[in-house]
Amino acid sequence: MDITNATPLKLAVIIASNREGRFGPVIADWFLSRTAERDDFTVDVVDLAATDLPTALSREPGPAARAALAEVSPKLADADAFVVLTPEYNHSFPAALKSLIDWHFTEWQAKPVGFISYGGMSGGLRAVEQLRQVFAEMHAVTIRDTVSFHNAHGHFDETGRHKDPTGPDAAAKTMLDQLAWWAHALRDAKSVRPYAG
Repeated sequence: MDITNATPLKLAVIIASNREGRFGPVIADWFLSRTAERDDFTVDVVDLAATDLPTALSREPGPAARAALAEVSPKLADADAFVVLTPEYNHSFPAALKSLIDWHFTEWQAKPVGFISYGGMSGGLRAVEQLRQVFAEMHAVTIRDTVSFHNAHGHFDETGRHKDPTGPDAAAKTMLDQLAWWAHALRDAKSVRPYAG
């Protein structure tokens, strides 16, 4: 077996909501329990509720922005792949996520991005479709298959367990399998030839 494929992929899971009372951590716990069953990923969580990135970009970030970037930027740079867990706000995705994306560029390049979304009737899919355009501009590769939760609160019990996990578990496996394929392919390609971004 090729040694590069034997080395676990570094996966950064981004919890995009920073609202008080958010539902994201419940879905994140479910998803992290799925990744814990695999030996092809090591996981680092980037929780935007714990990251104080300002939304206004500037050429010279202030002290608070520098401190936040010093904490989060190395996690993104080190990652081989990303999973973005996002709600849908007003037919789009949270401002905190847009800020995280915009403060970085090379960290996203030539890496795959998978999506888990949640919301009302749309299950957050409108947010995902907008994110595909944004990540294309960052030179990232988005994974076709997603995991989405329509009316998410109704799918989990009071302890945070999914009431009927068969469908979501299968969707997560498909998405992670595709993410692993792309992450290996891109990591291997970059080890031979730097990305021309």
